[in-house]
Amino acid sequence: MILIKNGHVKTMAGPDLECGDVLLENGKIKAVGENLTAPEGCTVIDAEGRLVTPGFVDAHCHIGLDNEGMGWEGMDYNEITDPCTPHLRGIDSINPIDEAFLNAVKGGVTTAVTGPGSANVVGGTFAAIKLYGKRVDKMILKNPVAMKVAFGENPKRCYSNMKKSPYTRMGTAALLREILFKTQRYMQDKEEAEKNGTKAPAFDMKLEAMIPVLKKEIPLKAHAHRADDIFTAIRIAKEFGVGITLDHCTDGALIADELAEEGLPAFVGPSLGKKSKIELLNKSFETPGILNRAGVCVSIITDAPVIPLQQLSLCAGMAVRGGLDIEEAWKAITINPAKSTGIGDRVGSLEVGKDADVVIFNGNPLTDVTFTVHTAIIDGKVIYQG
Repeated sequence: MILIKNGHVKTMAGPDLECGDVLLENGKIKAVGENLTAPEGCTVIDAEGRLVTPGFVDAHCHIGLDNEGMGWEGMDYNEITDPCTPHLRGIDSINPIDEAFLNAVKGGVTTAVTGPGSANVVGGTFAAIKLYGKRVDKMILKNPVAMKVAFGENPKRCYSNMKKSPYTRMGTAALLREILFKTQRYMQDKEEAEKNGTKAPAFDMKLEAMIPVLKKEIPLKAHAHRADDIFTAIRIAKEFGVGITLDHCTDGALIADELAEEGLPAFVGPSLGKKSKIELLNKSFETPGILNRAGVCVSIITDAPVIPLQQLSLCAGMAVRGGLDIEEAWKAITINPAKSTGIGDRVGSLEVGKDADVVIFNGNPLTDVTFTVHTAIIDGKVIYQG
């Protein structure tokens, strides 16, 4: 049991507590308030006025699948052999021993949604994991979270060089529709066989992996930068009645009103660094603020290792400089990504019953680039002390 006392507590579920306490027990948040009494035998951490927040959440990255300091040996995020690989599971490539995990915790990030890259039209499943552990099976918060799909330049570049489809954006859309249609038929055939006692269709691992998408148990996680690609992703999701999130959303500022009408969450980023390809032409830290003011639920992402995961708060701070309200920036790296990825009942805010993922900061990570983490706690365990 741990009692954090005398902190400036950002609960992300209501007003800040100027001098607040957070009680942790058995890996969960037991109480949040003022002047809490330390139970017998409880470890007390005096925050001494420091900022106390929920651990940050990144809704889209590739941590563990693209290892630090390695070349091809650690590049386990793109299976560039087949444009449709829904049967791949991101957890099977995650290396928890990678130094990127501790580095992320040192930056205040405690949860990440991670999985395959964007080489394939359908890439496989993402998982939400805690950023501490030796064995990924014990780090999983939710798996699967979503099915990765990709639009735009990446699938075209990877497969046109092989003289394979997709060679065009039409080809990308057609391949995605094809596997969705096949999954619909596969599901119908299985249901009819079970109902009528007839022979079931031959087992198809790819189509089995797509069934949770058609059942709306998990959404499509759509890599889409350009406005037309974003609209194609939405069009196909509507055609098949499936859920979808808009990941990267680089042209979001150009179509903010349209996206607000759709009511879909936008995971914006990576916005730091150069414009490395044509579809990033409109990359800007102004995009989160424009989308937020239009009414879109915005999360800020690093796409790590494109931006190191520990720099998530820097990206949020840059979005504030670009016009995003600072409280909305806090939401964009805590409660928004948690809710938008289906893990808001566990993380993203300091509320009774949620996971005990708490960070105490020296300085404000959104306004002070010299900040450090004083204490990082995951599942009620002190993981790091600076």
